Amino acid sequence: MSTIFDPPGEPVESDSPHAQLVIPDQHSSDLQAEVIEAELVDLETPATQQPANVPAVRQVTTAVVVVVRHDYTKRAVRPVVTVAQGIESWCSRAWDASTMGVYRRQIKAAEKAGDREALQTWVQLKEQATDRRWKRMLDLPTMLGGLLRIALLALVGIPGAVLLISILAEITGNGSFSGVWNGFVKVLGAGVIAVTITSLVLWYCWPVLLLYFAFREGQRRAAPPTWLLTERDLASTIVIDEGTIARALDSLRLKPISDHLKEGLSLEFPTPARVDGRGTHAVVRLPAGVTAEEVAKRRQKVAGALHRAEGETWLTVGGEAGLLDLWIADKGALAEGAGMYPLLDEGVADFFAGFPAGRTLRGDVVTAPMSGRNTITGGLPGQGKSSSARILMAGAALDPTCELRIYVPDSNFDFARFEPRSSRYVMGAERESIERIRDEIADLHAELQRRGRLLGEFEAEQVDRKLASKGVGLHPIVALFEECHVLFQDAAHGKEISFLMEQIVKLDRKRGVHVILSTQAPTATSIPRDVTRNCSNGVAFAVTDHVANDGLLGAGAYKSGHRATILRPGADIGTSVVRGFTGERSDVLQWFFVSGAKDNDQLSPVIKRSLAAVKGTVPGTGTTAAAVRRDLLEDLAEVLAGDEPVKAADVPALLRELAPDWAPYQRLNGAQLRDALKRDHGITIPSTDRKYPVSPAVIRQALAERE
Repeated sequence: MSTIFDPPGEPVESDSPHAQLVIPDQHSSDLQAEVIEAELVDLETPATQQPANVPAVRQVTTAVVVVVRHDYTKRAVRPVVTVAQGIESWCSRAWDASTMGVYRRQIKAAEKAGDREALQTWVQLKEQATDRRWKRMLDLPTMLGGLLRIALLALVGIPGAVLLISILAEITGNGSFSGVWNGFVKVLGAGVIAVTITSLVLWYCWPVLLLYFAFREGQRRAAPPTWLLTERDLASTIVIDEGTIARALDSLRLKPISDHLKEGLSLEFPTPARVDGRGTHAVVRLPAGVTAEEVAKRRQKVAGALHRAEGETWLTVGGEAGLLDLWIADKGALAEGAGMYPLLDEGVADFFAGFPAGRTLRGDVVTAPMSGRNTITGGLPGQGKSSSARILMAGAALDPTCELRIYVPDSNFDFARFEPRSSRYVMGAERESIERIRDEIADLHAELQRRGRLLGEFEAEQVDRKLASKGVGLHPIVALFEECHVLFQDAAHGKEISFLMEQIVKLDRKRGVHVILSTQAPTATSIPRDVTRNCSNGVAFAVTDHVANDGLLGAGAYKSGHRATILRPGADIGTSVVRGFTGERSDVLQWFFVSGAKDNDQLSPVIKRSLAAVKGTVPGTGTTAAAVRRDLLEDLAEVLAGDEPVKAADVPALLRELAPDWAPYQRLNGAQLRDALKRDHGITIPSTDRKYPVSPAVIRQALAERE
């Protein structure tokens, strides 16, 4: 039903889909109307309606796509494509042979590389090949003439030989003339029949044979296109070689690489693809116009082209901007993990040699350097940062000369089993714990100043194993600050702690102190830049962005392809990108693991062994694990056995000889001894010609009065 207006302007209903719009003619006195033909449109009906058959078309399209992509379809189509690749290979080889394509490509490559010597060599080889071909062409008539003469000789010679044999047979009576010729005719007939049958078989079977040999050639000369690879093919291990790498780089569609390969030129491999541990390593020089950094940004695409996970493909910038360093893991190799901690059941560690940390993807055991270093470790929660710190502290515990200091500004029991082996252990998020850690940091700063003075006395540039083992207070110290960002961001003491820590990490390098900072927030706002800059050991577990990545691995690490962002949270637990551990700019490290869980406590036996190694005396405390203490008066009474007084300056040496592992005696001098006797025991030592003699009788009397 449509509505129209007739001349007076009154609406009139109409069933016609077409209507006439009548417009009065203003210049006509009799209101003669002008009629305009039009079509009325129902406003409730959309102007364009979807055809009713669209869902059916979509279903058909989806079905076709599914069928085309199915593995059965790919298996059916692959032989056809392989045959086509074989024919293409024959054509290419024929074209190369006719046009000397091999020589032309090598000449072009030498020209592009600017290698004049290679260019001259290949030009000469091409000229020699041209001469040889021309000579063969000139010799062709002679060769054909020779073949013709051989055929004529055979045509005349064979019947002649049969004639001679038949005559001799007749004369000697060993046969008849006709019998020999009949035999010759039969042999000749059999030969004709054999040739005829063979010709017929070849005539009717040559298409099959052609397809067969083309298929073999296609298999030999080319890999199937990636769109024809089935799920089984993708899951299987492919051989990583120069050709595979070149095809993977070509798939990036970077114009300089694609143009280079289209011209038939090969990529240069300063380090050819070779087996390297649990994978394959290669270094490729990229064509002019593309840098290794550009390729490293496309790691995911390269991994896909090599049928690897992104975490199994590592691309970094080599020694030059155009050198791409690749390491491709074998499929499934990374699932092996690092294996058992090498010091779990036996052995000791050495601070100056470094502590075992884990294995690279190549499978090599990596030692974390400790002397002259600081370490920062971080990542998302639950990825292994605390476990990595635990491994380093386990190594420190197994060095009998090493002092452990552990600070955890949180209710966190990850390091509680180290407490018997630690000289300082503070754990808790309370205000008192934060203030105590602040005081401990100030004490560590003072300890560095004291060590600096001691190095001056020994005229040594830095603490080494010899000095550390002398018992003069220069033993190694490993100080762990778990969740260190809590300390730096503390409202009351954060600025002071930041200032002290900046000084510590700058001064401790030569003084036998190693600081380990563990954090979930490795950013400039949570940790001072000068602190992270002075941590030469960087450990980055899975992180979410380049800011955290560079906070752990150094400025520019992400841009250069050293990225912990590709590690998968929850999947790559215990795997990190590390810097400073080896001679490489970075390595991917799978950390050893030592459990401290109640139902699988591997750590307590390690701590028990470490206490046995230090003979119960915890370095840095002067106390044994059983809390045994020494009595100064009793020790003086023992070392001053006679009646003659001994100069105060000589007494500390006697005390050190009596108790070489008692830390308070290691730094004791004559003046400090006099002060201790006066302060703690009320004994004043007279100067007596500035010798300050300590009388054995006075010591024995003080002991008797105390008892």
